[in-house]
Amino acid sequence: MGAQDRRGDLSDKDADFSAYMSARQPALYRTAYLLAGDHAGAEDLLQTAFAKLYLSWDRIRDREALDGYVRRIMVNENNSLWRRAWKRREHATDTMPETGALDTYDDGMGGVLWSFVQTLPPKQRSVVVLRYYEQLSEAEIADVLGISVGTVKSQASRALAALRARAPHSLHPHESGDDSR
Repeated sequence: MGAQDRRGDLSDKDADFSAYMSARQPALYRTAYLLAGDHAGAEDLLQTAFAKLYLSWDRIRDREALDGYVRRIMVNENNSLWRRAWKRREHATDTMPETGALDTYDDGMGGVLWSFVQTLPPKQRSVVVLRYYEQLSEAEIADVLGISVGTVKSQASRALAALRARAPHSLHPHESGDDSR
């Protein structure tokens, strides 16, 4: 293969990758934000995922599975960040956080429920993000995370129990027993 052929292959690869990245970046950024919990972390997570995807681009035959592949990279990267000693979840601020309030739909960009989701362990958080924010099925989540469907169910169950325990009573009034509907 000559130098001209290699340049042609490289430019085709770059064009294909750029087209995919441009088309999917907004949706994948949302997943990255939900996993990382902040914009800077989401940008780093997505950038790392795209860099790893680019390195593997030629080996990926099933182009329909690209989003799942990128999600898997992001979940793995996010989980490995949690293991690093220097990674801390505390952030200094001059203002006190607001007290709880009843939220409506939570798109993951703010709200009381999201503050509770951020406290979950990495695996439970990954399952919650992929299931309830990304609307993936249990089978799809199992595939993305490389775990069994039963593990997805148990992680989701534990996560929901933890969220119910942490959430103020006003966020789940239907459990009080006086359902006046």
